Amino acid sequence: MTFAAGIIGIGCYLPEKKLTNQDLEKMVDTSDAWITERTGIKTRHIAAPDQATSDLAYEASLQALADAKTKPEELDMIIVATETPDYKYPSTACLLQAKLGAKNAACFDLSAGCSGFVYALGIGSQSIVSGLYKKILLVGAETLSRIINWTDRNTCVLFGDGAGAAVLGRVDDGYGVLSLELGADGTGGEHLIQPAGGSRNPTTHETVDAYGQCVHMDGQDVFKFAARKMPAACKKVLQKAGMTIDDIALLVPHQANLRIIDNAIDRLKINRNRVWINIEKHGNMSAACVPVCLTEAQQAGRLKKGDNVIMVAFGAGLTWAGALLKWAK
Repeated sequence: MTFAAGIIGIGCYLPEKKLTNQDLEKMVDTSDAWITERTGIKTRHIAAPDQATSDLAYEASLQALADAKTKPEELDMIIVATETPDYKYPSTACLLQAKLGAKNAACFDLSAGCSGFVYALGIGSQSIVSGLYKKILLVGAETLSRIINWTDRNTCVLFGDGAGAAVLGRVDDGYGVLSLELGADGTGGEHLIQPAGGSRNPTTHETVDAYGQCVHMDGQDVFKFAARKMPAACKKVLQKAGMTIDDIALLVPHQANLRIIDNAIDRLKINRNRVWINIEKHGNMSAACVPVCLTEAQQAGRLKKGDNVIMVAFGAGLTWAGALLKWAK
């Protein structure tokens, strides 16, 4: 027996502190006009010194569980998509399990860069469709401010901290996840990388001095990759579901750069009013972007039962991911 899998609850958390473009003008050689023109970002949230990724994930998860009317002990699995875990091990998912008291959940972290939440949705939905599990907590959470080189104006202006969460559960047939498209091109891994701190380049005084533990990005190559893969992934999930872009009530893209989103809008020929964009307020929160967008869209009344929704992202790896859902709430 198989089951349909869909999102039955969502939530998000954004740290209180905001870092504006005007603040960055005092830190590096940049300007509000330069950042806005090239990225579309005005502000981004920064975690407090005593906040780690699991703390952000916890707050978002509480919202999602309440929205889903689900108790922590009902969860069968927790997947945390993140590139900024509290520790190398134990997993942030295990730390989150302990904070929530979700004693019956299997737990693991997932590394797929900014595509992580949609990857987690793919894995989680298949676990429910197969009948293996009934309820799964998916979290995209990042404290990217901890791995940013604040002297590099090309990266420090882009990223923010935050968390989004969703509870996956069994939904009526015909609702929930209708199609998925997950992919990767590892030959582009060097274009977006944290080059030190792993087994290839262990942490040393030299790697720390060279900002090896920070984000290193070839912006032009990543932009070209995203410009191709975001619209292509959307077209793939539409094709698999037997739909066209006109059937879509809301497109939720990864919030990396406003120009990348605009490129996808143009290529897909979708009305901008049907695209959720919050990059101006939050910047790029990596795996947290998509679930935060979903939460804000629901809170704004932009999601209703029966709406067809596409989530699409790209990220380190290089990876891409798309999912088409019929909203079940």
